[in-house]
Amino acid sequence: MTAPALTLRMHGRDNVAIVANDGGLAAGTALPGGPVLRERVPQGHKVALVDIAADAPVLRYGIPIGFAREDIAAGSWVHERRLQMPQARGLDDLPIATSRAEPLLPLQGYAFEGYRNADGSVGTRNILAITQTVQCVAGLTDLAVQRIKAELLPRYPNVDDVVALEHGYGCGVAIDAPDAEIPIRTLRHISLNPNFGGEVMVVSLGCEKLQPERLLPPGAIPLQDARGSAAAGLDVVCLQDDAHIGFMAMVEAIVRQAEEHLKRLDARRRETVPASELVVGVQCGGSDAFSGVTANPAVGFCTDLLVRAGASVLFSETTEVRDGIAQLTARAATPEVAQALIREMAWTDAYLKRGGVDRSANTTPGNKAGGLSNIVEKAMGSIVKSGSAPISGVLAPGEKLQTKGLTFAATPASDFICGTLQLAAGMNLHVFTTGRGTPYGLAAVPVIKVATRSALARRWHDLMDVNAGRIADGTATIEDVGWELFHLMLEVASGRKKTWAEHWKLHNALVLFNPAPVT
Repeated sequence: MTAPALTLRMHGRDNVAIVANDGGLAAGTALPGGPVLRERVPQGHKVALVDIAADAPVLRYGIPIGFAREDIAAGSWVHERRLQMPQARGLDDLPIATSRAEPLLPLQGYAFEGYRNADGSVGTRNILAITQTVQCVAGLTDLAVQRIKAELLPRYPNVDDVVALEHGYGCGVAIDAPDAEIPIRTLRHISLNPNFGGEVMVVSLGCEKLQPERLLPPGAIPLQDARGSAAAGLDVVCLQDDAHIGFMAMVEAIVRQAEEHLKRLDARRRETVPASELVVGVQCGGSDAFSGVTANPAVGFCTDLLVRAGASVLFSETTEVRDGIAQLTARAATPEVAQALIREMAWTDAYLKRGGVDRSANTTPGNKAGGLSNIVEKAMGSIVKSGSAPISGVLAPGEKLQTKGLTFAATPASDFICGTLQLAAGMNLHVFTTGRGTPYGLAAVPVIKVATRSALARRWHDLMDVNAGRIADGTATIEDVGWELFHLMLEVASGRKKTWAEHWKLHNALVLFNPAPVT
């Protein structure tokens, strides 16, 4: 039996809708209350609901996502080749902190089991992280970590993992150039992520530009607390020290020093903490046209729940919110926050211009295959992850979170760089939505992956943690999935559940954002 045609329209003004049926719809299919399809339209792609004249706006989410390059008849497939993308909104004359939405009601009584740290932060995992100053030491440190996991970790059952903070930075770079501070402060703040318990261990080569004292200067590491749960001072294993005779001496030094940190981490225990101690980074990757219909709105609903509970939420991906800048500046809690948003948009505009591109370089072949014609359409679906709460703060790339509530952490849209920068901001839990599918994961924090489509959730049943495609299927509401995600976060944060990425031990490399020259 052929399933009835199902289309999704986001706003009453929209003159296009997306096809929701698995496999798309064939030419000749009659849409309920609409036209007959003139050609096959793939799942997630747009169909014209009315005749659209050349140069007329194509409306989705109630806004122009483009202008017709030619006359488009009702029932036609509306794809990127038929659209002219709008110009980016200027950064002048924006609404500044004008939104007067009703305050969100507090949400009380929710908690999780976490690890309290000396600096006041809370971890969702108890991990020994070994920081590296330069890529040169990565291979040797990896061997040492393998030995630590095999020989030492079984003795310390309260430690979840040992990870090396490998990256491609540290030498061969213009380390004093403008913007060179971005990768340095990123790595510094990742080393102090709440899931690492204040135990800072560094492996250095010795001759690199990024010396340990520059990476972690005096005062960067929180002082030892009364229980002695954090190491005092900077613990550095320098491979070029004369004391190391031969390769294995270097490995042994790392293993020996690691055990001191493992002893302190193993003495820690989870304790009940309010949900306000969550720091959740939200991100999307492998987006499709369903992202802005199912998964991202559900995440946005959950974002509001987290803010109501007093937690911190980071949303990012500057090029994916650039076309919604007027929405964001209006939602800013203060004029200062609005100006900070404008500052980060302007910085990214200039950065892209130096590279000879603009925000349109963001969309990928997978985005377009999934029905997203351009960055404007993608941005409108991406921004809804931020929910409706006022924006209380803005972080430049690599900065550390200082405020509760909803914060815009400026990052490129690259999955790996965005995740790395959100780690630096201090997130202890990550939510990642996807429509095309990705095995993305992070070693430092649990990653909850949300599928935008039921077909993806069924096919990747052991990679997706939440199926938001049920919203499009009509078997769940945005609110249903948002609450499901909220409760799952508390379970994962408490260590009572593992995400699929944790189960399979999937993780991507840290990718530092370095806009400064490489020498």
